[in-house]
This record gives sequence, C-alpha cells and structure tokens, in this order.
Amino acid sequence: LHERPLDDKITQDAHGALRDKEHIELNYKVKNTHRNVGTKLSGDIAYHHGNHGLPEGTLDITLKGSAGQSFCTFLVSGVRMRLFGEANDYVGKGMCGGEIIVRPSKNAHADFVPEKNSIVGNTCLYGATGGNFYANGRAGERFGVRNSGGIAVVEGCGDHGCEYMTNGVVVILGSTGKNFGAGMSGGVAYVLDSKNEFSKRLNREMVEIVPLTDEADITTVKELVYQHLEYTESERARDILSKWDEYQAKFVKVQPKSDMAVKIEGDDEEQEGALATSDAVSK
Repeated sequence: LHERPLDDKITQDAHGALRDKEHIELNYKVKNTHRNVGTKLSGDIAYHHGNHGLPEGTLDITLKGSAGQSFCTFLVSGVRMRLFGEANDYVGKGMCGGEIIVRPSKNAHADFVPEKNSIVGNTCLYGATGGNFYANGRAGERFGVRNSGGIAVVEGCGDHGCEYMTNGVVVILGSTGKNFGAGMSGGVAYVLDSKNEFSKRLNREMVEIVPLTDEADITTVKELVYQHLEYTESERARDILSKWDEYQAKFVKVQPKSDMAVKIEGDDEEQEGALATSDAVSK
C-alpha cells in the first residue's frame, strides 16, 4: 500500500480551522519522501478564501525530521510552518505569504555550527512574491533566485545568490558563494561580510555595494535579525545583536545600480512603443 501523503493529512486535520478561520496548532513527523508539504494545504486555503489566505497565525504547524523536495511551495498567508531538522531543494518556491522557519533538530550534535552547515537545499525562495523565510543555517545554491517580494534571513548561501531578483529583502548572516546578484534588477540584500571577501563574489554588472549607514537600512536589518533570533533562537543572531556596533560596520547593502533602473525603465518604454507600432501596423 502507498503511504498517504502527509499534506493530505495536514489538510484534513486543519479543515475545520481553515473553514472557520480559527487558530490551530498541529504537530507531525516528516521524512524526505514527503514532498510538497504545505502546498495542497495552501491550495485549499486559496480555494476557500482567495489568494490572500487566512489571518496571520491561523495555522501553526510544527514538523520534525527531514522534509523532501518543495517544502512549503506556494505557501499562503495565515500559515506558519516550523521545521526542526532540514529540508531539500525548492523550499518556499512561489510562496506568496505565510512564514517558513527552519532550524536544527533539538537532537543535533553539540558541535553543529549552523552558519557552517546547510539546512535547506538549492533554489529556495524561487519566484516568491511574499511571505517570510527564516533558516538557522546555510542555504544551497541559487538562493532567492527570481525572488520578487519574499523576505528572508539565512546564515549563508552558495553560488548565484539572489540571481534575477526583482523585489523583496534578503539578509545573509554569513558567507556567500560566487556570482551573487547576477541579473538582480530590484529588491535589496544585506550581507554580513565578516572576512571582507564578499566584493570578490559579487556580479557587479547590475548591482553595487554600499555600506550599511542609512538609518532606515539599519533599522530593517536589526528588526529582521531580531525576528530571526525570536523564531529560530539563532546564536549567530544573538551574537550580532549583542555586539551590534561591531557587526554593523561589517554589513554591506547590495542594490541595483541607479543607472540600471533607468535603463530597465527605458527598455520597457521602448518595448511598449514597439508593441504599439506593431498593433498599428497590424490594423
């Protein structure tokens, strides 16, 4: 007999709360053969309540173990998914709301150092349009690729971070791989560059680095690091906040070049003009 999909069980257990918009807390064990956990649940919520989902904090779901591919893809508002363990590739793909919190198992070895170990796989937060993502550990390659509205805090990432990002906010509390920010036309990333190596790993074609000196930026980073600490109990976050004056100087802000924004806007206008001309000719 085939094992019943975990997401079917979650959807059934949450049905009453989903229908009546009532708060509920649920707990499950998860393993890497459980794929797309949270996706069917989000689809059911969207079917009954629309794309805006449920009021914040309606469904609070805790899982323990190793989640398979595509954990919490297309997550909607009102769902908090808390995973003690680790997850495979595509966590939070296409998410438009809700919260994903990934933190090490309580049984993790005492020598486990989150900022030196991956806790989620590749291509996480791919194409996200909203929601919040907190991972007490490193992400794999292509983290935040095509992110267009998600907010995330991770403790490091692999190559091609924030590739083709168009909106949203990403905070990296550790080292990154090469080619960071390639094709990034919008949004902002804040990177903790403790070893002063990040500039060598940045793709400067469309983005630039500026120090973390603007008060609004400082407030944003501190609030997100604090939220990361509250959700994941990250020792990294705790240390940063306790020595903020020391760490602030090590943060850099990655943003699209100002002239690149003008170029993109000009390209859009040129394309619209070409389409208008094409329509006129066809008529």
